[in-house]
Amino acid sequence: MGYDRAITMFSPDGRLLQVEYAKKAVSLGRMALCVAFKDGILLMADKHREDKLVIAESVKKLSRINSNILITAAGYLADARILTKKCRVRAQQHKITYGEEMDVEGIAKYVADIEQAYTQYGGIRPFGISLLIGGYDSKGPQVFLLEPTGTYFQYKAKAIGMNADETNKYFEANYKGKLDANGAIKLAIGAFKKALGKDFSSEKLETAIVTKDGIKGIPSSELKKY
Repeated sequence: MGYDRAITMFSPDGRLLQVEYAKKAVSLGRMALCVAFKDGILLMADKHREDKLVIAESVKKLSRINSNILITAAGYLADARILTKKCRVRAQQHKITYGEEMDVEGIAKYVADIEQAYTQYGGIRPFGISLLIGGYDSKGPQVFLLEPTGTYFQYKAKAIGMNADETNKYFEANYKGKLDANGAIKLAIGAFKKALGKDFSSEKLETAIVTKDGIKGIPSSELKKY
């Protein structure tokens, strides 16, 4: 049980169990995904809540970091809110210092360092979230996945949260490198239809794209034509 409770102690088979439990928390969160296309990045997330009296507009799953980067998350969203605040401050500091927007991988590395630090010290717990960071910079459109371990990888398309394994297999089978924005939206909606089945509704989805011209939200009403 000591290995199970202590974040600083490896189990005999080389595992940090508290980090693995954090990854399990991610798998219980509502799904979010990110798709890179020819001219930008699409982010789409399931923001639906079961509370019948909740005001839908108050539920947000996509967060703007600066004019060219968006973040979405799955897992404990309160943890995501804290990391989002840190990212915004970091991006502002970079712009003030260098006179330009921070690049996407720079933000990914910054968050990964914070998450990794929370796997080393006693008295704290890992962040119970995975993040998808999508943006457009001098290298073009980029998508990064960040895990509770503090590792990050770049992807062409990636899903996190509930049903993510099935959705990522769907992406592997259907993603094509020369997608345009409409193709990316169709691919993302197809993924949610497959994941949610009869519970699918475009009203549940929060969607935005990032291009060289900035960030643009896509209303749920526009998704119905796809």
